[in-house]
Amino acid sequence: MSTRAAYITGLAGLTLTDAEQRLLAETRPAGIILFQRNLDNHEQIRRLVDDARAAIGGESTFVLIDQEGGRVQRLRPPLGRALPPAAAYAARYAEDPEAACREAWSAARIIADDLKTLGIDTDCAPVLDLPVPGAHDIIGDRAYGRSVDQVVALGRAVAEGFMAGGVLPVIKHIPGHGRATADSHLSLPVVNAERAELEATDFAPFCALATMPAAMTAHVVFAAIDAERPASTSPYVTRDIIRGHIGFDGLLMSDDLGMKALSGPMRERAAAVIMAGSDVALHCSGDLAEMEAVAAGVPTLACDAMRRFKAAVAITRAVDAFDREMALAALDRVLSHHAATRETV
Repeated sequence: MSTRAAYITGLAGLTLTDAEQRLLAETRPAGIILFQRNLDNHEQIRRLVDDARAAIGGESTFVLIDQEGGRVQRLRPPLGRALPPAAAYAARYAEDPEAACREAWSAARIIADDLKTLGIDTDCAPVLDLPVPGAHDIIGDRAYGRSVDQVVALGRAVAEGFMAGGVLPVIKHIPGHGRATADSHLSLPVVNAERAELEATDFAPFCALATMPAAMTAHVVFAAIDAERPASTSPYVTRDIIRGHIGFDGLLMSDDLGMKALSGPMRERAAAVIMAGSDVALHCSGDLAEMEAVAAGVPTLACDAMRRFKAAVAITRAVDAFDREMALAALDRVLSHHAATRETV
């Protein structure tokens, strides 16, 4: 597999600009990520994806999107189907755990099918964060529950549904964002819980799903482990917790470098997440000057990072057959149950 740069980038708009084309061709990032500013109609999305992949060259370029469901889904009607939040599956799990897991798998399998038709092969989901009372609601209904076993069961079902459809799942936000009392988009959250408590709660879902092929780090300070740096830029958290205690050996990408939880020039932010142990830096804004700075701050993929990249690519190459009508019926049940539950609150 030819040389690839250790970053994933956003794009500015609906079409690839000449400057973006040159940057992608010269630096060859590991992938691109799409946001609503990039999405107008299906033909346009396919053209943008195709043009970006052609500029980068080769067959192995990830195209990412956040399509969790609920308030975090970039493809909304009429571009994409309505999807329930993770909390809807949590409610179903309280009634029938096995049915909830089947329905979560079915929904993920349908999402994978929808994404693949547009050339998108990576979904930044499922969220494995475990909220606690008093935490910021940035996770909120994006969580599959408040117990480790429930989050693991539903998270596993979702990830396996994506993989069955040839879509790479990215578990997030490793090693855990559920306890944070601030939104890392806006400020740097600090978690003061002791390590033993974190291992029993926040870290536990990631431990159980440590064999997943890709994960996204959290811009959260865990004071008991590294009081100076967020997990995403902390070599201690990456080495001792993510790669060590959790045992995750998949492709590790940072959360968005543009979040206000981080500080400093964009090139330094990119270098910091790679130095901490992430395989890939994620930059989402589509701002060309920032994109160029990120590209200048990262190395090419090599050694373990390239091995993990190849393993993640392999997930996107295999698609299993499934009963589409049955899966759609399962998704409709969850949507109906969620609507009925909300009406009675």
